Amino acid sequence: MKRGFYSGRLLLASGAAGLLMLASGPSFAEEQLAAAMPPDVPWAERTTELGSLERMPEGVLAKDELLHLIAIGEALFAASFTKLDGAGRPQATQAIDPTRRKHPREQPFLRTAGPDGGSCAACHNTPLMGGAGDFVTNVFVSEGFESADFDSLDPQFSNERGSNHLFGSGLVELLAREMSLDLQRTRNEALAAARSSGEPVRRALVTKGVEFGFITAEADGSVRLDELDGVDTDLVIRPFSQKGVMTSLRQFTVNALNHHHGMQPDERFGARWTGTDDFDGDGMSREVNAADVSALVAWQATLPAPTQVVPLVEGWSEAAARGEEMFGTLGCADCHRPHLPLESLSFSDPGAFDSAGTLNAGQVETPAVYDLELLNWAKDLPRDEKGRVLVPLYGDLKRHTMTDRQIDALGNELLSQRFVDRNIFQTSELWGVGSTAPYGHRNDFTTLDEIILAHGGDGRKARDAYAESAEADKLSLIAFLKTLVIEP
Repeated sequence: MKRGFYSGRLLLASGAAGLLMLASGPSFAEEQLAAAMPPDVPWAERTTELGSLERMPEGVLAKDELLHLIAIGEALFAASFTKLDGAGRPQATQAIDPTRRKHPREQPFLRTAGPDGGSCAACHNTPLMGGAGDFVTNVFVSEGFESADFDSLDPQFSNERGSNHLFGSGLVELLAREMSLDLQRTRNEALAAARSSGEPVRRALVTKGVEFGFITAEADGSVRLDELDGVDTDLVIRPFSQKGVMTSLRQFTVNALNHHHGMQPDERFGARWTGTDDFDGDGMSREVNAADVSALVAWQATLPAPTQVVPLVEGWSEAAARGEEMFGTLGCADCHRPHLPLESLSFSDPGAFDSAGTLNAGQVETPAVYDLELLNWAKDLPRDEKGRVLVPLYGDLKRHTMTDRQIDALGNELLSQRFVDRNIFQTSELWGVGSTAPYGHRNDFTTLDEIILAHGGDGRKARDAYAESAEADKLSLIAFLKTLVIEP
C-alpha cells in the first residue's frame, strides 16, 4: 500500500474562493456572494477549512499527517456553516437520496424537515464536543421526508431521535467490518459445502460470540434467510444510529451534512449522481468535497474510547464493584457485552461496505489508512492473550425487539426506518452512559432506573430481574453504570 499522501505532506488549496467556482465559471448568485464578502480577509463569514485539502488522503498516514487531517476535521465539526459555505438547501429535502422539494423553502433553519443546526457540535456536545445531546438537540428523522414537504411535528410524519455520542466510533466501525466479513465468510463456506454435497447446508451465524441466527445454503446456489436474527440480509453489520441502519462514519457524515446543515457533499449530491453541482439550488456549487468528508471521518474515527472512572466518593467503589457483578448475573451483559475482540486497529477510509452515494474502497485508487495504534489513548485499551484489543463498548452491534404486550415504552415511533420495525433497535453501547443523560432513543428517560425498567421484548428477562432486586442492589448497578464515562 502506498505510504502517506500528497508526497508525504498535506497540500492546501489557495483559498475558499475556489469553492465558489463552477467548472464553467461562477453563476450570477455566486458572483453576488463573492462581491458581498471579499475572499481574502480572515474575518470573512465562512469556514476557511472547507476545501483546504486539494485531494483525498491515501495510503498509510504517518502520525503527523494523521494529526493534521484530524485537526481539519475537528475544525469542520465545530464550524457554524454559513450561506457563504453553502448552508441551506431551498430546493432539496433532507432525504438520504437526492430529492427535490415540491415547494422551495426560504427559511435558513426549519426544526422538522431541516436544516436544523448550524454545526455538528450544536447537537454532539455533552459532556464535550463529539458527545451526545440533551432533549433540546433532538432531530426528526424518517423515510417519509423524501416525498413530503411539511412543518408538522405530528409523529405520523417523523421519528424524533436524540443525538448519540461519537467517542470510540472508529473502534465500533472496525468491529462491524470484521463481524460482517465473518458472517459473509460463513455464508460462502455454506454455499461451497452445499454445492459439493448436493444437499442443503444450515449454519449458525456467530461472530465474536454474538449470534445472528442461521443461514441455509442450497445446492443451486440460493440462500434461505428466514432464520436471520438482528442483521440485514446482506450480512453487513450497520453499527450507527439507534436502529443500526448506517454502515459507516462516512455514510453518517454525508447524510448529516445534507440533513442538518444543507451542506451537500459532492460524492452524493454532485454532478455524478444529480447532473448538477448545485442540486440544492442555493447558488453555491461543490459545497463539501470528498477530502472534507475524509477529514470529518478521521476526526470522528480517532475520538478516544470512553472509559471507567470511579468517583472519589466514600462507598462508591464498593457499590460499583457490586453493581458490575450484578450486571452479569441479572443478564444485562447478554446484550450489553462488556468487551468485543478486535483484530486490527487500522481504520481504512473509504471502507468496503458502503454503496451508491457514499464512496467505498472500490471507487478510489488507494484508500487512506488511519492507524489508531499511533494515538495515545489506544495504548491503554485492554487486550486478550491473543493480542486482540478488547473494545469495552458494552454492546453487541445487534438489533433486538424492545417491546412486548406489557412494556412498550420503546415502541413509540410510528414509522419504520430502512425496513426495520418500529420497536426494534440496536443494542445501545453503554460506554459513556454515565456522561450522556437523558436516555432512550428519544431522550425520554431522565434516569438510568427508568430506562432499565422500559426494557421489554428481548430485554424483558434482565429487566424483570432488576425490578425484583433489593433497592440497595439496584443502586449498586446504577453506581456501576455511572462510572462508564467520557473523560474530558
